Amino acid sequence: MREKWRSKLSVLAGASALAVSVVTVTPALADDVPVDPQEVRMPADVRIVEGGATAPGETVPFPAEPVGPVETPAPGGQAEAMAAAAPSSSACLGSTVAYGSSGCFQHNGDIIWAGDTKKDGMSAAVGVYTDYGRAEEVCVNKLGVDTWATCNKDYREDGNVRLRVLRYDGDTGKFYQPETWSGWIPVDGKF
Repeated sequence: MREKWRSKLSVLAGASALAVSVVTVTPALADDVPVDPQEVRMPADVRIVEGGATAPGETVPFPAEPVGPVETPAPGGQAEAMAAAAPSSSACLGSTVAYGSSGCFQHNGDIIWAGDTKKDGMSAAVGVYTDYGRAEEVCVNKLGVDTWATCNKDYREDGNVRLRVLRYDGDTGKFYQPETWSGWIPVDGKF
């Protein structure tokens, strides 16, 4: 009888631990409203760059469209499927979204896109990290909700960048969660 009670207790304790770990480890989704924003510590030497406004009528290349077959077989002809080795020059790679912020990297021109998606008094921020030791920078969109800002950079073509999307409070100069990281993105756009 004691064995059954201990068995049930251990199953209950394990299920409770699993539920707590899922709740504490799950990142906030893009539409989840944070109850109390948590400050994110950034290195003291991180460079904050204010993003510029996009030109009127300019389309945001976000997210990148998948590249696939481009030819249709002609009647009686041979079908050849062609796939591009790299996305189009205007594609935005590494699409990353967190509450109130969106970001991506356009490999043609090395442009960082930062989109502000929530009216909450904070700005969208996209941190950029390289795999070759370049100093960290953050592209901040201070243009307001439902806008996109760009930061035009110049990265080594043989390097990779990684994006960190989060919120920025311009009044205090502090960054806040929720945050999301992209994977490594090749600067030349060739995966």
